Amino acid sequence: MMKPLHGKVALVAGATRGAGRGIAIELGAAGATVYVTGRTTRTQRSEYNRAETIEDTADLVTAAGGQGIAVQVDHLVPEQVEALVKRIEQEQGHLDILVNDIWGGENLVEWNVPVWEHSLEKGLRMLRLALDTHLITSHYALSLLIKSNNALIVEMTDGTAEYNQQHYRLSMYYDLVKNSINRMAWALSEEVKKHGCTAVSLTPGWLRSEMMLEIFKVTEENWQDGAATDPHFIISESPRFVGRAVAALAGDPDAARWNGQSLSSGQLAQVYGFTDIDGSRPNCFPYLVEVIEAGKPADVSGYR
Repeated sequence: MMKPLHGKVALVAGATRGAGRGIAIELGAAGATVYVTGRTTRTQRSEYNRAETIEDTADLVTAAGGQGIAVQVDHLVPEQVEALVKRIEQEQGHLDILVNDIWGGENLVEWNVPVWEHSLEKGLRMLRLALDTHLITSHYALSLLIKSNNALIVEMTDGTAEYNQQHYRLSMYYDLVKNSINRMAWALSEEVKKHGCTAVSLTPGWLRSEMMLEIFKVTEENWQDGAATDPHFIISESPRFVGRAVAALAGDPDAARWNGQSLSSGQLAQVYGFTDIDGSRPNCFPYLVEVIEAGKPADVSGYR
């Protein structure tokens, strides 16, 4: 059977690791050609100084059934982003899916530190990495993307608009970034809807990224053991779960019903029926409010 995204071309900006890698893999599993970008290659590391590379992600996309194409891009450099989009147009002729997942702020956030004490240099760097990159990428990519019928733009963030409006995210800079991306997606939806395109913001739940697994001293194979450190870790999800959310949106001929909305992986799983790689369907944000914030003991019954 032909895969639902066969013939579709996607750009996952910021696909070296974490949610970006999970999204790229699942788009590949659905048959898409996926350009994966980031700063870390097998011969050059970014300031993160981590081992994951864009080539590894591209190989995983291809192994999943798509075609992965790795391109080293610093999305803060307009000339590099412009060259990337020109290459996609020359090689493919069209672009159907844009996922803006560029982040890069984990080592810059100073949690529970007021703005007057937080490093200004780190804070402003975080804003540039998380917001300027998305704007630069959209500036160059959308002129190609809007030529495709029913094209999709996904702005990746942390927290739905509803959740973030009611919760301070423990850092002025982090709070500003994650709320801004939700608003960015809404503004994009206003600009692209007349072209038949859909723009949304999307958040995973408690993401078991490579860095998170290291913090909990577990692997994806034994992640449940992380509950010994924090019992609520049982609500966490793999990066493939939010990847399946993006693939479901991209394959939905009626995706325009979501235009401008702030969505979560758990919410979309309830609608589209996909599961995480362990067969469960975690729904993190209701759990955060109704269990963790309510001071109840860890229990995912009804949330997974």
